[in-house]
Amino acid sequence: MLSKVAERMYWFARYLERVENTARLVGVYDSLLFDLPRNYSISWYNLVVINSSSEQYATRYKVQDERNVVKFLLADDDNPSSMMTSLIQARENVRTTREVLPEEVWEQVNELYLYVKEHVQSGINRTYRHAFLDHIIKSCQQMVGLLAANMSKDAGWQFIRLGRNLERADMTTRLLDAGSAALLSNTEEDQLDTSQLIWGNVLRSCSAAMNYRRTVRSQVTGPDVATFLLQDPAFPRSLLFCTEQMQDAIKALPECCVDKIEELNRLIEIEIDHDDQLGESFRDHLNELQLVLADLHGQFAHCWFAAE
Repeated sequence: MLSKVAERMYWFARYLERVENTARLVGVYDSLLFDLPRNYSISWYNLVVINSSSEQYATRYKVQDERNVVKFLLADDDNPSSMMTSLIQARENVRTTREVLPEEVWEQVNELYLYVKEHVQSGINRTYRHAFLDHIIKSCQQMVGLLAANMSKDAGWQFIRLGRNLERADMTTRLLDAGSAALLSNTEEDQLDTSQLIWGNVLRSCSAAMNYRRTVRSQVTGPDVATFLLQDPAFPRSLLFCTEQMQDAIKALPECCVDKIEELNRLIEIEIDHDDQLGESFRDHLNELQLVLADLHGQFAHCWFAAE
């Protein structure tokens, strides 16, 4: 397989996963709006910080309110990590590699692009946001299932696995970060314990609520949610599961030294203190995980893709 084709497969999977996960990230705060008491205020700008996009946001918007943040994350063409930009890039990667993908994939990604282009204003406005985001997530899941059921498990498939699981692992850390940031928004004057509510929404944003109950078998707590989403070996969105998927894909590809996988595993396995409130120290740990994931991408590029 040509390195350019491999790279496009990898980035198609990353961009498709980013589209879905951006919808999930916005959905966390959207759900909290309905569940939290009126006197509890959360900063939507946390989502910009979590995505490491503060500088880009500042060049486009002066006000850090809900509408601007949601527009920036979902629809802004000048934001390279927005959902719309990611979908355009995913579509372009499919268009230029249609000969190695099931033909239905092009139809599905094109339909999703046309839907988002026509209805993105519904995602910006609060009234229809949930339905819009839900459609995005289901469409992305449909494409993942289509690939799994109809694509030969050759080198192209392995690069899709690499891209999907790297992006998924990264976004799981950001969803945890969103929960931690929302919890830190609580003031000392607010006596209502919102921890269970916030972490329950984080689980639902990962489609993890039922799996968490079956595995943990206890009430929802921050440390238990963090442990589950970082270290559960069976849940497809946990960092440990994603890392194992990447390791399997690496073994099926031409030999490459990827030492960052070992460092990532060490960080994932760190025990989380159940007395910890998952504050700034936990967010620092998540940031460290994100940096290692970025370095891991660099190793993939060096091994198999054209020089970036």
